[in-house]
Amino acid sequence: MFLIRPSTSSPLNSSAHFVPRRPLPRPVRGKMLLLRSHRLLSSTSAFLSSYKAAIKTSRLAPLGLRAMAAYSAAAAAASPSRLLLRQLFEKESSTYTYLLADLAHPDKPAVLVDPVDKTVDRDTNLVKELGLKLIYAMNTHVHADHVTGTGLIKKKMPGVKSVISKASTAQADHLVDHADKIYFGDLFLEVRATPGHTVGCVTYVTGDGPDQPHPRIAFTGDTLLIHGCGRTDFQIFTLPKDTLIYPAHDYKGFTVSTVGEELLYNPRLTKDEETFKSIMEDLKLTYPKMIDIAVPANMACGLQDATTKS
Repeated sequence: MFLIRPSTSSPLNSSAHFVPRRPLPRPVRGKMLLLRSHRLLSSTSAFLSSYKAAIKTSRLAPLGLRAMAAYSAAAAAASPSRLLLRQLFEKESSTYTYLLADLAHPDKPAVLVDPVDKTVDRDTNLVKELGLKLIYAMNTHVHADHVTGTGLIKKKMPGVKSVISKASTAQADHLVDHADKIYFGDLFLEVRATPGHTVGCVTYVTGDGPDQPHPRIAFTGDTLLIHGCGRTDFQIFTLPKDTLIYPAHDYKGFTVSTVGEELLYNPRLTKDEETFKSIMEDLKLTYPKMIDIAVPANMACGLQDATTKS
């Protein structure tokens, strides 16, 4: 395992170094995911009862508003004006890109999560307008519905490093594994291996500590969607119930949820194991129209010319 952090000789030096971390057990794969999910869901009945009662008494009825209000109030109390978070949307593939930055750091270091090639100009212009220093362009997995903007960003902003999971077998400057930490300034994202949608899916979770954002935030890619999922690793549900969920896609107009709300209202993940398996097996999803272009390009950091040369 590794810790990714900009070189201490220059806080935002484009060359990052790796510090070994003690290996942790890898997440359970295959059938064990379903067994673990069944045990997890059955053990949450007490929480669900109390959470439903709390939801009923809340005056902030809309799920998105309630989550956003909780984040705004808590973040302001814990780390005022430190974390910048922008949720950006690409309408053709209904993809969310996330821009995060440490505003309290003098250099305002930033990361982009799941950028799309068609909105690279928008994203890089926003980085410049906000006076940020982009250091990482990261992907939660190898996407099949769009070409990542990572490669184009690296061309436009030399020094930016690409990040993807080692399990994805895709090309990137930094290949991360479960429990790695990715620092931008004094904030960091923890890597959680969450296979299921693809074998290389990871969720990036904001750090746990008094100087980190609270409540925590999970960028779940396609693994966990709002009131849906893309064949999921249920360890996301081990995060605190107030953890904000920001997915890579949404097709119904939702923007944010929480772990607690997904435990209550996700129509797939509130079912027993056999029902869940039946739902996922009967989805009959159409063949992604971009898959034959997107996957080869995304395996090469989104650079389509790289795939033709190989």
